[in-house]
This record gives sequence, C-alpha cells and structure tokens, in this order.
Amino acid sequence: MEFFCYHRDRPGSLALREALNDEHLAYMDRFARGMVARGPTTADGGRTLTGSVHILDLPGPAAARAFVFDEPNYQAGAYRDVLLRRWRDLLGRTMWEYPGGPEGGPRFLVLGLGWRGSGEPLVTAGARVGLVAAGHLLSDDGAAILGAAALVEAAGPADARRVLVVDDYADVEVHDWHVGGRPAARDAT
Repeated sequence: MEFFCYHRDRPGSLALREALNDEHLAYMDRFARGMVARGPTTADGGRTLTGSVHILDLPGPAAARAFVFDEPNYQAGAYRDVLLRRWRDLLGRTMWEYPGGPEGGPRFLVLGLGWRGSGEPLVTAGARVGLVAAGHLLSDDGAAILGAAALVEAAGPADARRVLVVDDYADVEVHDWHVGGRPAARDAT
C-alpha cells in the first residue's frame, strides 16, 4: 500500500534540521526498499528548506502514521505539519528509474488539493514536463480521489503547474523539489 507524505518545515527550523540530518538519513535508510521518491522542498533558490517529500510502500495506515510521526525531525519539532495520503502511482516506477536521471533541470512538487473535477485529476497532455513521479492522493480507504501530486522536471513553476487542470482543485501548490536520499541506501537494505 503506497502513501504520499509531505512534512512541512516550521519557520526557523533550519539549524534543527541540519543537526538532525544524519539521524534523519539513517531513519529513511530503514525504508529505502519501499521508497518511490523522496527529497526536500526549498525556497529562495534552494537556500531555505521548506519541507520533505516521501512516497513509499508500507504495510498499511498504521505503519504510515508511525513512519511520519516517528521521523526524527518531526519528533524534534522541526516540522509544523504533515500531509499524509494514500497514493495511487500512475507511472509504476521509482524516481531512480526516471529517464532524466538524478541530475537535470529544475524540479518541482506540484500538489493539487481538494479535487472537485469530474475528469482525470492529473493531466499530462500538453504539459511540457518530465514526470519523475505522479499519482492520485486518495481517501484513507483508497476509494475516493482527493487530489494529485507530481514530482516534475520543468523549465519553471508555471510549466510545472500545467501538469494539473488548476480549476479542478481548491488549491494548487508548486514547490521547488530536489532529489533526496543516499543512492546507495536503496541497495543496502
């Protein structure tokens, strides 16, 4: 069962995040085999951490809640909140299998929250982006689509936003995103 997790940083928590980086990475290494994608979101040209994205396969909702709430940065108060949703992967691959590789152009997290459309909640036709990861955000039971999330490579935020029909959502967010984790960690566990 896959889950989308987005921890949002508490303002002023950079020093705490930096102090806990080794503990955070060691914690994430425990989940490496189930990771679909991961990495930080930033602002100010990458100088300010704003959050941490993890898309991963876990045994169920209780394991997902434990994953997000036991995370060292969350436990220490570095995050102000967390978005946790069931995830329906639309690409069937991990970020490590993205044809563009770990390096490339600017990358973004695009969140469509409060889906109220009647068509497909994630639109890629006409969007000039490389999809690193993309999927539906689902209700706890997996029956209802609540939104969409995509990690995309695009020329800029406006191009990244085009992966969604923005009028179909109560809110659309676009965040700078960077590939995260230790590449060797996926194979070490």
